[in-house]
Amino acid sequence: MKIWHQSFTVLQDLPPYREALRARIARVVRPDTEVVLHGQIPGTYPSDYPGTDIKYSFLSWIHGLQWVAAAREAQRQGFDAMVLASLPSPMIRDIRTLVEIPVVGYGETALHLSALYGRKVGMLFFNTERKDFWLEQMRLWGVAERFAGIAPAGVTFRQVADALAQPERRRAVVDAIIASGEKLARDADADVIVPGEMPMNLLLAEEGVHYIGGATVIDGIATCFKMAETLVDLKNLAGMSPSRRGFFHDRPELARVEDVLRFYGLQDLGSRIRED
Repeated sequence: MKIWHQSFTVLQDLPPYREALRARIARVVRPDTEVVLHGQIPGTYPSDYPGTDIKYSFLSWIHGLQWVAAAREAQRQGFDAMVLASLPSPMIRDIRTLVEIPVVGYGETALHLSALYGRKVGMLFFNTERKDFWLEQMRLWGVAERFAGIAPAGVTFRQVADALAQPERRRAVVDAIIASGEKLARDADADVIVPGEMPMNLLLAEEGVHYIGGATVIDGIATCFKMAETLVDLKNLAGMSPSRRGFFHDRPELARVEDVLRFYGLQDLGSRIRED
C-alpha cells in the first residue's frame, strides 16, 4: 500500500518536524505500507508558519487549491490513498469528487472517532482566531452537539517546532500544553481533546501523552494513517467508495475539469508539489 501524505506546511522549511513526522508515521503504519511526505510548494507562505495566511478565509481557500492538485497527482502516480494531515483538511469534500482513491482528513477523522472515546470533544490550538470557522466546521461534519469548543494551547508554533528539534526543551512545552488541556477539560467538560495542529499532535505522541486531565488525547497521525489503510482495505474487500449522489458528491466530467484548470492556468500545479 502506498499513501500520499500532504501537509499544510512547507516541509523543507521545517527539517526537524519533517524527520520526526517521518519516524512517527513509520512506527504507526503496517510494515508493507509506504508513506511519501509532501508539503506545500516552497514560497507558499511569508514565513515557516502557515497560520499567518490561513487565518483569513480567502487565503486559506486559495492555498487549498494545492491540495486539489496534490490529490490528482497522487492518483496519477498510482498512490492507493491520500492523507490530508491538517485539521481543516482543505477542499476534502471537493477532492473526493475528483479522485477514486480514499482521501482521509485529520479533522474529520479525529472528530468522528472522538465519539468512540468520550462524550464531548474540545480542541487546543496555537491560533484561536478562527473560532467562528470551527463552529461552522463542526456543523458541517455533524458533530456540533458534541463540540466543547476550542482553547489556546498555551504555547506557540515556534515553541513546539523548537521542542521537536531540541529534546531538552520538550518538558516545559509539553507541561504548558497539559496545563491548557486540563483547563479545557475542566471548564468545558471535554472528555476528549484533539491537538489542533499536527506539530503539537506529534510532540504529544512522541512524549507519550495519551490523557490530559483524564480526557483522551486523539493521536491524529495514528488515526489518519490507520484510517487510510482501513479505507483501502474496505475498497478492495467490500467495494466501498464515497457517494456519487447529489451536488456535494457527484463527479464532474473529467475532460471538463481539465478544460477549467487550463482556463485558470492551474493545469500544471500538481507537478510543482514535490516529495519531501
